[in-house]
Amino acid sequence: MPCAVLFLCFLMLCAFPAAQMNKTSAKPDLSHSQVSEMVMRLYKLTPSVIRDLPSYYDQNFHLTVTEGGDYILKIMNTEDSKNPALIQVQTHAITILHQHGFPVQTVLPTTTGQLLSLEDIECGFGCQKYLVRLLTYLPGITISKVPYSPQLLYETGKTAAKMIKVLQELEHPELSVLQRDEFKWSLLNVPMLEEYIYVMNGDPIQEVVKSVIQGYKTSVVPARASFRKSINHGDLNDLNVLVQPDENDGYKISGILDFGDMSSGHCIYDLAITVMHLMIEHPKPIEVGGPVLAGWESVLPLKEAERHALYLLVLSRFCQALVYTRYSVLLHPENEEYLMITSKRGFHILRHLWELGQTQVERVWFHSAAQYCDRK
Repeated sequence: MPCAVLFLCFLMLCAFPAAQMNKTSAKPDLSHSQVSEMVMRLYKLTPSVIRDLPSYYDQNFHLTVTEGGDYILKIMNTEDSKNPALIQVQTHAITILHQHGFPVQTVLPTTTGQLLSLEDIECGFGCQKYLVRLLTYLPGITISKVPYSPQLLYETGKTAAKMIKVLQELEHPELSVLQRDEFKWSLLNVPMLEEYIYVMNGDPIQEVVKSVIQGYKTSVVPARASFRKSINHGDLNDLNVLVQPDENDGYKISGILDFGDMSSGHCIYDLAITVMHLMIEHPKPIEVGGPVLAGWESVLPLKEAERHALYLLVLSRFCQALVYTRYSVLLHPENEEYLMITSKRGFHILRHLWELGQTQVERVWFHSAAQYCDRK
């Protein structure tokens, strides 16, 4: 390997946050026999089939049990297991959402009535403590695998807004843990991208990313005082929304997954994240915004400051995905295929949206949203 490449890798490893490094090295690695023993001991259930599920930091299993039913066993990495309050708030949030009729997982209590269990487990590098949860299994396939009809996009936006409305009222004694000031994926923390942008060196998209960050700082930051505050799901992407066929030869939402990126922020952030991620698999990405926006505004009409910020927030999310993914790939090239899912088309979509400009993109989104509402 050339010296310059070795030096770059060294710099990146030095710059990589310690907690992130620890997460990777502290990922659990349970065998199927360990899973069976733990599930029988904690839940009095007997797994007949154990399937490994992909996860970057944690370890997840899809279980079918002889007593009947399917479940998801989640074993947190040792770093996140040190912060049970955050997991407790996330668990409380999905419990409240389930009570309001949202298709989210529920957490099964252990035989002693606990929703979380801190377990001492030997995974080959000494006994470590891991938080364990058993969740219900939600049927369906990810929305990324089906055609995006305008109606499905509308329902996704509407569901996201309804969920935000419930989360706005969330109460919990540990709610302050969601004030995640150093969480780099939060749309509150777009300027943090400047610490990582060197990984784009030589890439033509780098100048676009720099311009988006500057636009965020000059236009979005001063307007945030006018945004409505909320608790954000934080990762309403096309792999975290499940769908099933409906009676009209289309699809309906059957599940909302993964609340691990929950944080305090503003309502508009989840709309921007949803629009951005649904663009990735759409043949005409710019057409996504209108129906999603129409669905959202059927529940939470945007304030003027929020409407004006939407374009830059969507582009900011693209920048986060591109920069942080490139960063992770250089550190962990063995995970390149998994990590680059969003980046494969994101580069071209970001450039296209930037070249069209805010006025033209907003014209398409808001005109399409108004037309869709008129037809309903």
